[in-house]
Amino acid sequence: MQISGVTIQGGVNLTPPGGSPSPSPSHVFQGSNFGFSTGGYSSTLSNVIDKFSFSSDGNATDVGDLTVARNAIAGQSSSASGYTSGGDVAGTIDKFSFTSDGNATDVGDLTAGRQYPAGQSSGTSGYSSGGDDPVGNIIEKFSFSADSNATDVGDLTVKRYGSSGQSSSVSGYTSGGIAPSSPYNIIDKFPFASDGNATDVGDLTQSIYYTAGQSSTASGYSTGGSPVTNTIEKFSFSSDGNATDVGDLSQARRRAVGQTSTASGYTSGGDAPGNVNTIDKFPFASDGNATDVGDLTQARRTCAGQQY
Repeated sequence: MQISGVTIQGGVNLTPPGGSPSPSPSHVFQGSNFGFSTGGYSSTLSNVIDKFSFSSDGNATDVGDLTVARNAIAGQSSSASGYTSGGDVAGTIDKFSFTSDGNATDVGDLTAGRQYPAGQSSGTSGYSSGGDDPVGNIIEKFSFSADSNATDVGDLTVKRYGSSGQSSSVSGYTSGGIAPSSPYNIIDKFPFASDGNATDVGDLTQSIYYTAGQSSTASGYSTGGSPVTNTIEKFSFSSDGNATDVGDLSQARRRAVGQTSTASGYTSGGDAPGNVNTIDKFPFASDGNATDVGDLTQARRTCAGQQY
């Protein structure tokens, strides 16, 4: 609403004195309600959509199915829906509702079937970066506002798969990975505001792959990984630089998946080797170790993670 050149929204004056309206609030990647773990591999390929609470520690419940059972997938989150993209059997982009439990629907395709990509999310789009079969450096993007296929919008600095994805309010990050036999410690960053290539902005503390990714408003996290480790690493969103070791998971494992609340990072599932169902939780407010706060409905690895 405009009153004498002043922009009013929700009763708040958004126009600074003598200036133009302030920009809209930044996208918030973190969830306030629930974390999700979708697909993966137990004794067979899984189509399960698991859901667990952020407000109280506890086990996950099975609330629906993906359209295709698969693993080695990436997860993305809009404000209303969770997405599961790629995997070992299809390039399918599945979408499921956050507000009502139920099955996913097929809403599009990646540019190719791709295993072990990393997932990122802006306020308007989902991203899938890197991946295998064949090993690539592609950054793909698909819309949250209209169901559609992904498009190629840029390249990572190095072809690789098995990386983890992190999301700030303005950039996507792809950290670690392997291609085809050499692991990397690279932290790549690409902008959400304009399509383009990633730049190398720092290093993890070790060359590692099959890690899980989490994101606070201030920092990106990489947890677990192969060679099998329990390390929790953290790097800043506000200034480019290397990661630091800030804590340990409750058990060493690889091929787990990450979820993010407003206060905590979660690492769920994975293999140590041998599939596990553990849901670990660690705080964003202070560096420290994770605690085991619940179980997935199945012990499984290589799932996708989402949050609401």
